[in-house]
Amino acid sequence: MKIGIAVLGAGRWGVNLIRNFIEHPNSQVLAVVDPNLDSLMAVQKQFNFNESVILATDWSQVQELPGLDAVAIATPASTHYTLAATALQKDYHVLVEKPLAINLSEAIKLCQLAEKQQRQLFVDHTYLFHPAVDRGQSIIQQHQLGKLRYGYAQRTHYEPVRHDVDALWDLAVHDIAIFNTWLQQTPIQVAATGTVFPKSQVTNQREEAINPSEKLADLVWVTLTYPDGFQALIHLCWLNPDKQRRLTVVGSLGTLIFDEMSPESPLILQHGSSNRRGEEHNFSESAIAPRPTTNIQSREILSLEQVEPLRRVCDRFLTSVQTNTPCPTSSGDASVELIRILSALSKSLELGGQPVIPF
Repeated sequence: MKIGIAVLGAGRWGVNLIRNFIEHPNSQVLAVVDPNLDSLMAVQKQFNFNESVILATDWSQVQELPGLDAVAIATPASTHYTLAATALQKDYHVLVEKPLAINLSEAIKLCQLAEKQQRQLFVDHTYLFHPAVDRGQSIIQQHQLGKLRYGYAQRTHYEPVRHDVDALWDLAVHDIAIFNTWLQQTPIQVAATGTVFPKSQVTNQREEAINPSEKLADLVWVTLTYPDGFQALIHLCWLNPDKQRRLTVVGSLGTLIFDEMSPESPLILQHGSSNRRGEEHNFSESAIAPRPTTNIQSREILSLEQVEPLRRVCDRFLTSVQTNTPCPTSSGDASVELIRILSALSKSLELGGQPVIPF
C-alpha cells in the first residue's frame, strides 16, 4: 500500500522532493501546498498532475485529507517548528528540510512530540546519504589516512541569500554533519566569527527584503575542536562569486577530498605520508622545530555508486514510515545534536569568536 504524502513548499527543494516521491513505487503525492500561486502552477505544468492531486495555498486546506500518512516540509526554516508540530499533532509522519528548527528548545519539543505521538520525525540531512560520504567514512574508519591531522571545508556561492537565517544556519550543518560522521565524534568546543556586509554591497533583492534591524552574517568562519584534538575549519559565504563545495581531511598517510564541483569524481584519495624530519630524534627545548615533509605518492579517483542522495533520503523516510522505526542518521534526536552545535556557534558569533562548549 502506497504512503500518501503532502509536500509543503513548491520551491527549488520542494520540487526535488515532489519528483522523488512521484517516482517512488511506495509513495503517492496527494497534495502540494505553497502560498505562491505561480509556484503551484509551475509544478502543475512540470509534473502534469491529474485532478486527484490537490494544489493548495494553505496547509490547513489539506490537513484532513483522506489517505494522508506523511508530510514533507520544504519551507523557510522559521516555519519548520509550527508546520512540523501541527503535522505531528495530526498524527502524520514528518520529513523536514534542515534545520529541524531555528532554536534548540523548539527542536527538542518536536522530538518529544514525535515520541508522544509515536510518529517518525525525519530530518533531510541529504549529504549523509551521499555515496561519497559513505565511502569516505569507511576509508577514515579503516585508518587509511593514518593519524588524522586536521580538516577544512569551503561552502560558498553567490546567492541565494536567505532572510530567515544567517549563512551559519543555512550552510554549516552540512559540513558539521559530515565531519561528525567521518570522525564518529562530536565537537567539544566550537568558535565562530562572522561579517555582515553593508547593504550597499548586497544585491537589490536583499536590500528590498532585509529589515534594517536584522544582522544576518553573510560570511562566517567556523572552528570545531573534537575530543581527540582534531580541528576543522569551515568557510561559509553566500556572497562569494567562487562557488565551492569542498571538504578535506588530512592525515599522516593521506588526504581525503570530497569536492562536489570536481569534474573527475566527488571523492579523491591522495596517498602520501606527512612526517616531521628528525621526528625520531630528541631535541632540546631551545632547538628549532623540524619542518614537516610531505611525500605525495599517488592520487586515486574513487568510483562511487551513481545514485541521487535525495532519492536515498526519500526511500529511507518511506521505510521509516512503513516500519515506524527511526533512522539513526536523520532522526529528530540526531538533528538536535547538530542544532546544539549550531546554537553554540551562534553564541560564539555573538561573543566575537570566543570558544563555546556545545552542551
